[in-house]
Formats: sequence, C-alpha cells, structure tokens
Amino acid sequence: MYRLLARPLSRTTTFPVRSFRFPRATMATANTPDFNKPLYAPLRELDPEVQNIIDKETWRQYSGLELIASENLTSRAVMEANGSILTNKYSEGLPSARYYGGNEYIDELEVLCRKRALEAFHLDPAKWGVNVQPYSGSTANFAALTALLQPQDRLMGLGLPDGGHLTHGYYTAKKKITASSIYFQSFPYSLDPSTQLIDYEGLSKQAKVFKPRLVICGASAYPRDWDYAALRKVCDEHGAFLMADIAHTSGLVAAQELNNPFEYCDVVTTTTHKTLRGPRAGLVFFRKDSAQASDLEKRVNEAVFPACQGGPHNNTIAGIATALYQACQPTWKAYAKQVIKNARALAEALSSHGYKLQTDGTDNHLILWDLRPLKLTGSKVEKICDLMHITINKNAVSGDANAQAPGGIRLGTSALTSRDMLEADMKVVADFLHRAVQLSLELQQEAGSKLLKDFERVAAKSEKVAVLRREVRDWARKWPLPGVDVSQLQKPAGWHDD
Repeated sequence: MYRLLARPLSRTTTFPVRSFRFPRATMATANTPDFNKPLYAPLRELDPEVQNIIDKETWRQYSGLELIASENLTSRAVMEANGSILTNKYSEGLPSARYYGGNEYIDELEVLCRKRALEAFHLDPAKWGVNVQPYSGSTANFAALTALLQPQDRLMGLGLPDGGHLTHGYYTAKKKITASSIYFQSFPYSLDPSTQLIDYEGLSKQAKVFKPRLVICGASAYPRDWDYAALRKVCDEHGAFLMADIAHTSGLVAAQELNNPFEYCDVVTTTTHKTLRGPRAGLVFFRKDSAQASDLEKRVNEAVFPACQGGPHNNTIAGIATALYQACQPTWKAYAKQVIKNARALAEALSSHGYKLQTDGTDNHLILWDLRPLKLTGSKVEKICDLMHITINKNAVSGDANAQAPGGIRLGTSALTSRDMLEADMKVVADFLHRAVQLSLELQQEAGSKLLKDFERVAAKSEKVAVLRREVRDWARKWPLPGVDVSQLQKPAGWHDD
C-alpha cells in the first residue's frame, strides 16, 4: 500500500524513494512451531482486513484536507518509534524504581524523554519536573487534579460553551458529565460577551465567592492567548493552585510563539499529538518550588501511578521522545510560526467573504467560525465538508444554548502546515469552505426543514457536492503526506472515487 519515506517530503521531492524493509531476523526459522509462525507474518498477509482499513485511512488522509484543530500529522520517525519492539515491555513505576526486571533500557528511554521535555519548553530541571507516562491528555489532567486536590475540593475552569474542555469540570443542570465534576466541585468562568475574550475581572469576582483550591486555564476552542499573570494574581489571593492545560498550543509554546504558562503555573499539562506533532499521549509538568506545595513531584508521580493508571506505554514514550527532539531543533520555531501565519491567513480569507469569526481572528492555530448569523448549524457544515473530503468539527460558540446543535465550527492549520501548505494556499482552502457553506444554505432550503436527517438526505444526492468533492480530492493529492511515499499509493479495495 505504501512505503515509509527515507527523508521528509517537500514541494521539490522527487521519487522513487528507497522502501523500508524489515530485517531478515523477522522471519520464522525451520524449527519454528506452527503456533508461533503467525508472529512473523506481515500484517498484509496475516490480517488483510485490518491492513485494508489502514490502507483506506491512508488514502483518506492523502485525498482530503485535515482541518480539525486537535489533529496533526506526525513524522515517519515518530511512527517508527511508536510501532517498535518497545511495545513488548512492561514497566510499572519510575526509572530505577520499577516493579519488574529488565527495564534498564526503558529507564534510559524515560529519563531521556523527561530531559527532552524540559529542554523543549526551556525549563530549569532544578525548578521543574515532568511525568511522561500519561496515556492521554484527559488522563494527564485527572492525574493532575488527583495530585492537587482532595475529593470535593473546588476548582474553576473555562466553561465548555466558551471554549473550555470537558476535563476542566464540565457539568450540566441535569448531570455531572466528567470525572472532574463528579469527584470535585466545579464552577465555570466565561468569556466577556462584548469582546468574546476571557473575562478576567468576572473570574476574579467569582473566585472571591467560590474560593477555589484550583484554577485551570486552557481551552479546546479559544483562538486567543492567555494572561497567566492575571490568573496567578487570582490564585494567590485565595491560596489556590494554578494549572495550565496547553494541549492545543504546546507546540507553539515550546517555540516561544505564545505567552509562557510556566512562569506562573504550579502544574502544566499537555497532549503530545496536536501542535506538538507527536503520538497520542499526555505530559504533566510540575513546579518543584511551588509556593502552594513543596512535594508536587511526589504527588504528581503517585497520582499518575498507581492512582490513575498502570504500566506506561513505552513505545509511545519513545515516540514522545522523538517528537520532543524535533521540537528542540531550530526548524521547529519556523514550523510554529508558519502554523500561526496560516491560521491568520485562513481567518482573513474567511472574513473577506463576510463571515463572522469569534474574536475576529486568532493568535494561535485555531479559528472558531460562528455560523449563527447564517441560521446554519455546525453539524450541517461538518456533514457537507465530510462529503467533500474536508475534515472539520462542529463546535459550540460563545452564547450557544444547544450543545447538540452547535452554532459554529472549529478549524485548525497544524496538519495543513505539516503538508507544506503556506499562506497563499489558505486562500484556496478558504474558497473551498466558502463554497461548502453556500451550498449548505442551498441544500438546507431544498430539504424543506431544519432537521439534520433531511439535510443529509439531499446532500448525499447532490451533484454539486460531488463536483466539489472531486476538486478538493484532486487538489489535496498534489501535496505530500508525512511518512508516506505517495508515488507508491494504490487505491485500496473499498475506496470509491467519483
């Protein structure tokens, strides 16, 4: 289906490229019993169904435009590390304090990963430490809460409709939705309706009444930077911890293109697969000299294991280490700058079509597009874009009352930048999106109702959608796909082009 690249692709890359080959040691011997022979078979021979699904997903990524803000395209090197023999090793505990033997190289790997994490974010190891074992950002967040709080302690996070994350204490009037609201008392702060920026003054007033033990800053759908100093002031007034969840922006923070949360926070968490462009996992950074607690290293490490999870995924830690190595290189800053340039170019192009964007632009990789003035839901635009091979996600915008039918969509430029696209290319992307929205309005009228199922029915039969799909597909296939030799791609069984 595809071969791994021997070097990164660029606009001037020529083919063919030498293919990756497994060493002969992966072959069974003459004495290998039948029950072990499947251990040596390549996936394509052993399990063609799974291989076909992988082939179709590869073809989908190659044939479309990835605009989901929480996704990126990782490198060949990260994929190699993540798919390595390290997946075989179990290693509960920390380096030099494992519950299993045979971990000398796993210890070496984890120590290296921690070192690179601190280097990538320009941190003094005398003042900061990091746990690299969390399986995901949500796991990292709950481990941080477990380390900082007692059950039913109070926390404040940005409300979900205003761009916050589920793990920051989200609940509804009828139900506590996530563990962060089930096990702790939470109270959301919000945006200023007039500016759509964080209402720091309102947060300060709420904190005087609620008296939180923890304030969480960070978001999953907020296109502007954060005033960490203002949040630190609020926390100091109440003896509270300050935690930043920089899952979306950590790659930009590492490049020093955004404000630095480490100057003010006690704990910083992040995923590793968004703007940091690594495998899917999480990190928890902790301040060793926190004024609120002198034992955060012990508390965080024990919260990760054994409180919240078991043995770490060592193959993933290898992928994290490789991604962090890349983030330490001079080229990383150029990538981060381009991500932001592309986001701003895309925002400007959409604005030029007359569309409303939350805060009228962006400081990071993310754009929040308000469709409510068009009387159109994010669900319908997401559906049309899916049919066109443009991947986006519906998203609540500030003031939304119905989470099931959000009034906006969220866009991100990290993955497009990883496919070599620049500012001029964002104008092409914006034109595709503009045409998708205009067609959505037309199909909504044709459907004769506002129900999503009626909209989907007419969209599935629309020749105009098919025309747009072909245009997007042909344009997307002009670009490289990290880790894949696109000259060797063959259309997999089950994939149907128009």
